Amino acid sequence: MSKKALGILLDLESQESCGSPSFMSHTPSKDPQPTSGDDDGGDVGMIPLEEWLPITESRKGNVFTATFHLLCSGLGFQVLLLPAAFAALGWVWGIIILTVGFAWKLYTTWLLVHLHEAVHGTRFSRYLRLAIASFGVKLGKLLGIFPVMYLSGGACSILVITGGKTIKQLVHIMSEDDTVPLTTLQCFVIFSCLAVVLSQFPNLNSLFGLSLIGGVMAVAYSTAVWSLPLTRDPQRNHQNNVTYAIKDTSFDNIFNAIGLIAISLRGNNLILEIQGTLPSNSKNPSSKTMWTAVVISHVIIAVCMFLVAIVVYWAYGDKIPATGGPIGNYLKLYEQDYSKRAACFIHITFIINCLCSYPINLMPACDNAEMVYVTKRQKPCSVFVRMMLRVSLGLVCFFIAVGFSFLPYLAVLIGAVALLPEMKSLMWLINVFVGSLGASLSVLLVVASALFLAEKGLHANFFRP
Repeated sequence: MSKKALGILLDLESQESCGSPSFMSHTPSKDPQPTSGDDDGGDVGMIPLEEWLPITESRKGNVFTATFHLLCSGLGFQVLLLPAAFAALGWVWGIIILTVGFAWKLYTTWLLVHLHEAVHGTRFSRYLRLAIASFGVKLGKLLGIFPVMYLSGGACSILVITGGKTIKQLVHIMSEDDTVPLTTLQCFVIFSCLAVVLSQFPNLNSLFGLSLIGGVMAVAYSTAVWSLPLTRDPQRNHQNNVTYAIKDTSFDNIFNAIGLIAISLRGNNLILEIQGTLPSNSKNPSSKTMWTAVVISHVIIAVCMFLVAIVVYWAYGDKIPATGGPIGNYLKLYEQDYSKRAACFIHITFIINCLCSYPINLMPACDNAEMVYVTKRQKPCSVFVRMMLRVSLGLVCFFIAVGFSFLPYLAVLIGAVALLPEMKSLMWLINVFVGSLGASLSVLLVVASALFLAEKGLHANFFRP
C-alpha cells in the first residue's frame, strides 16, 4: 500500500493520539502521525473510508445481530471433530482440555471486545488497525495482513471442500441405486456458485439474515447429532463392542487431538469486525452490547459443543475415526445407524450452515480488497466493482479447494500456524503468559501434526478432488 493511501487510512481511523491500547502498552507509538496529504504536501481532501468499506459501512447492528453473527461464525462444522478428539484423549483429558480451551477462548474474546475502543475516540474495527496501533506501521502491517487474508481465504476454501463433499454424500444417500450422479468437482462448483451469490450482500451488518439461518442450522445439526444416539437402546453399545480405551498414546496423536479441539474453538478472528457493526457512544459503548451478545451466543455454543463431544463419544467410543479428516467420514456413522431421513436432515442443515458461514468468513478479505481500491481511486466501490472483487475472491477460494482438496486432513497443521495470539500490571503479566502459552502450543501442534501426517501418510491429490 502506498504511503499516501496508508496516511489516509490511518488518519481516518482517528488516531490523533498516535497511542497504543492501554491493555498493550502505556507508552505512545514512536511512529510519526500520518497525514492524508499527497506526496507533494498538497491536500487531497478527506474521504469517509469507514462509510465506504463493507465491515463498517453500516453501524446499525444490535445485540441480536451480533449474537447471530457470533453464533454463525463460532459454531461450525469443526464441532463434529470433538468426538474424534475425545476418542484420542479419553473422558478425563477430553473434558479437561475442552473446558480449559473454552475458558481461554472466552478470555481472549473479552480482551478483544475491550480492545475495540481501548483508545478514547478510536474504534479498532479490524485486526490490521489494532496491529498498526500496537506495533507501528511496518510491523503492524506485517503481523496483520497475512493472518487476516490467510484465515479468511483458508476458512472459505475449507468450507468449499467440506460443503462440496457433503453435497456429494447427500446425493449418494438420496439415490436409490447407490450411484453418485455428480462428481466431486461438480459439487465444488455448485457450492461455490451458491456461496459467491450469497456473498453479494453489501456489508457485514446486512448478513444478519444469513447469520440467523446459519446459526439455527448449526444448532439444528448439532442437536440432531447428539440427540439421535440417546434415542437408541443403551445395550446396543455393548452389542457393538464399544470401548473407551485409548489405543494410541503417542505424542503426535495426543497433540493432534488437542489441535482438533483448538480449531473447534473458532470465531475470534471476526470479533472486532462484528463489534464494528454496532453503534457506540460515551453513554452506551459498543463493548456493553457486544459482551451481552458474546455471553448469549457462547452459552449456546458451549451447550452444543459439550453435548456433541460427550454424547457421541459415549455412543460410539473407539468406533469414531480419530484422525479428523473429512466430515463426511464422520457422518457415515449416522447413515448406517439411523434412517435415511435423519441422515438427510443432518446433511442438509450442515450444507446450509456451510453456505451461510462462507460470506461472513469472506468479509475480511473483501474489506481488504475494497480498501486497496478505495484508497487508490479515492471513491467508493460501485456495485459492479464490488461484485467483481467478490467473484474474484470466490474463484481464488474455489481453485485452492480444487487444487488442495486434502486440506481438511491438514486442519490442525494449518490452524496451528494461525493460533498465535500489554505495563507490568497483573493483567499485563496474565496476557504475556497466555500469549506465550499460545505460541508454545502452536509450535507443538505444528510439530505433532507434521509427525502425525508423516506416520499416517497423506493422499495429496492435487487438482483431483
